[in-house]
Amino acid sequence: MQALGTVRAQLVDLKNQVQALAAPPSTFGCVVATHPDGTVDLVHGGRKMRVTVSPDVPAGELTPGAEVRVNESLAVVEAVDDIRTGSVVTVHDILADGRLAVMVTDTDQRIVRRAEALTGTSLRQGDQVLLDTRSGFVHEIIPRAEDQDVLLEEVPDLSYTDIGGLTGQIEQIRDAIELPYLHPELFREHRLRPPKGVLLYGPPGCGKTLIAKAVAASLARQSAATGPDRRATGYFLNVKGPELLNKYVGETERHIRAIFARAREHASGGAPVVIFFDEMDSLFRTRGSGRSSDVETTVVPQLLAEIDGVEQLDNVIIIGASNREDMIDPAILRPGRLDAKIHIDRPDRAGAQEIFAKYLTPDLPLGADELATDDHDPRRAVHRMITTVVDAMYARTPQNAFLHVTFASGREETLDYADLASGAMIRNIVDRAKRAAVKQVLSGGEKGLTTGLLLDALAAEFAENDTLPNTADPDEWMRISGLKAERVMHITRLKDHHLPSTHAAVQTTTESDRHPGHGRHRPVEDVPVTGEYL
Repeated sequence: MQALGTVRAQLVDLKNQVQALAAPPSTFGCVVATHPDGTVDLVHGGRKMRVTVSPDVPAGELTPGAEVRVNESLAVVEAVDDIRTGSVVTVHDILADGRLAVMVTDTDQRIVRRAEALTGTSLRQGDQVLLDTRSGFVHEIIPRAEDQDVLLEEVPDLSYTDIGGLTGQIEQIRDAIELPYLHPELFREHRLRPPKGVLLYGPPGCGKTLIAKAVAASLARQSAATGPDRRATGYFLNVKGPELLNKYVGETERHIRAIFARAREHASGGAPVVIFFDEMDSLFRTRGSGRSSDVETTVVPQLLAEIDGVEQLDNVIIIGASNREDMIDPAILRPGRLDAKIHIDRPDRAGAQEIFAKYLTPDLPLGADELATDDHDPRRAVHRMITTVVDAMYARTPQNAFLHVTFASGREETLDYADLASGAMIRNIVDRAKRAAVKQVLSGGEKGLTTGLLLDALAAEFAENDTLPNTADPDEWMRISGLKAERVMHITRLKDHHLPSTHAAVQTTTESDRHPGHGRHRPVEDVPVTGEYL
């Protein structure tokens, strides 16, 4: 009997399998609307029809835009997963009832509806959405890959105390930006209009981007101090000029509109938004100066329209940075747009000492001999090491002479390596010394940073810069480097870049201060220059 039961069960199972294989195929449709009597309207096979629903299907799963499975009688028997494929279209307009006008192609515009997943979601013109062309529902927002580069970043974790050697410039930018934001009632009382933007210009690597980030962080902290929830709220939109340029007509302008639209959206809640245009000269060049294209003739007016347009830029601060401010369109730099223009210069001796102190700190491992020299006081040891390397860096000695420059007026000048110093260079010097200290430990040597490692790193950094000057175009190179005072006719690289000992550097500095012209004559290496600059 047991054997007969087993055979009977197998026969039933086989019969069910045959019936399943012989069953007609199921098809799929998209729900358009539901009705109180339990029926639904759906689009199936390109036709809109009203069908019944199996009692086994939960009513909550039959939402507009949902995909369902129907049997041969066109009754809904199952709700399946959300639609994940379709056409990517662009939102052109948002109608009053929530429907969307989308651009399928440049010439094809359609009116579509939102699926349940997008109900209540905020959409803007220009957003890309996923469209199921069969049902006319949009199901999700598709982020633009190119828009990821211009998304707002959260508040940078940076303060003015993290920046060295720029005390005067920091005070200028705080007066220009923070005072109007923190004390608006005083500005209104004096009928004083706050500046719309600031231009930071100067040679590369001197802290323009750091200052912009510190401004955003400071504004956010000040906003939190006066806000109800005491939470730092602010945004920093870092826009790199070359990334916005697009070969397709109108795309660069669309990016600019999207940037300002996003900034206004976040600023509407009272949070400060800093829009930082890095390398501003690459995007907003003087109109008519392009040699191979005229893209600036439409990009510059788009920025001007955003700054001076009908929509107010409340709580939005524009900061531009460039080392070629002479190439930016004058209409952008005029008063009323980028009002404050702050020069970020190369650090002097005192500024270099401040910057070194930011990267060479007492908590770093120091050599035993360095600590023994200062009674094992790391603060004194670090201060002495910094003073030594700065003295060597700024020593006016023949060994530190870098370039011999001839100007159009006939005036000649000798530039030292220190004349090309920057915060980025100083950080690189300290990093070189740290790498050398690590390699020294790995090779079985003494652990810790030493003055000798710092001086070796300084010499290596100067040696790398020895071949950088562009002698074929000296006028342009001097302008970019921030050293140009008048037209340059000729640059000659001076040979030998070996630093003297620390004692000799300090002694020679004293002697050169007493006798300014002493010891500056040395053999030079002539480099031929094209006749274009003669």
